[in-house]
Amino acid sequence: MKRKSTYSAIGGYQPFLFCIGMYFVALFFSIFICSAIFYAVNPKGNMAKNATSPVGKTAMIQTSNQVLLTVAK
Repeated sequence: MKRKSTYSAIGGYQPFLFCIGMYFVALFFSIFICSAIFYAVNPKGNMAKNATSPVGKTAMIQTSNQVLLTVAK
């Protein structure tokens, strides 16, 4: 009597596919973390100039209401 197999062939590839998936996840996070560290140490030129300038886009708001956050363009 011949036994009928209902399992698909992709089950044998599961550990291999898991390793490939984890490799791409680790690659994505390593690129993100390394670029974040790089831009923290070496900021872009226009961002560095704006950070050192005390005169900029800040303004005092005189109001009787409580203001949590304002963004001026």
